[in-house]
Amino acid sequence: MRRLDGKSALVTGAARGIGKGFAAAFLREGARVAIGDINLKAAQEAARDIGEGAFAVELDVSRQDSIDAAIASVVDQAGKLDILVNNAALFDAAETVDITRASYDKLYAVNVAGTLFTMQAAARQMIAQGHGGKIINMASQAGRRGEPLVLVYCSTKAAVISMTQSAGLNLIKHGINVNAIAPGVVDGEHWVHVDAMFAKLEGKAPGQKKAEVEAGVPAGRFAVPNDLTGMAVFLASDEANYIVSQTYNVDGGQWMS
Repeated sequence: MRRLDGKSALVTGAARGIGKGFAAAFLREGARVAIGDINLKAAQEAARDIGEGAFAVELDVSRQDSIDAAIASVVDQAGKLDILVNNAALFDAAETVDITRASYDKLYAVNVAGTLFTMQAAARQMIAQGHGGKIINMASQAGRRGEPLVLVYCSTKAAVISMTQSAGLNLIKHGINVNAIAPGVVDGEHWVHVDAMFAKLEGKAPGQKKAEVEAGVPAGRFAVPNDLTGMAVFLASDEANYIVSQTYNVDGGQWMS
């Protein structure tokens, strides 16, 4: 028997990267998986790539009506919701004196409010179903400490860690386990964007920042999405029934707690 047989999962921001990797891993372990993404066409393509048992739902986590519609769509298509992975997030970088309210509002709308209110909607559905569930929030090593040019993003991920602790303590009475994963640096198109930002802010050549960051990883390399899927499957499974409010570092040794 696979670890997630008979389960239904929603992964947000899952049209690519880490989210898509989680969705594929959940499917391999027997779950039906909803690929939630603001880009419905990309989510549909990802679902086709992943295979039968995956389906797309349009989801903008910064809008409550979109969150509610996505949860309803998952229940309509899969019959229930057992697992949520709050993966959707945005990144930005700037000197502290150059941070704009627009950037702050955008990151907090997705990374903090989006995580909270998608978690809330999923928890309400799980409580109504009456058999518990698993919620996995995506934090970051950036939520463990500050970075000179990443004040807003770091603070959003620190908020995710804190919300995971409080929600986990509150929801476990319903049999809902809330935990989080804090990745380090994960390779992919996201890091092309990040590297370009730092090249501009720090006057570095393209690729230089990425090489410097990779050199600082004790494991000797960037992560790839598959490095994170084992932890996600574990936290989504019955093996994690006694784990509450924890944030697990999966970062190649960059942070110890």
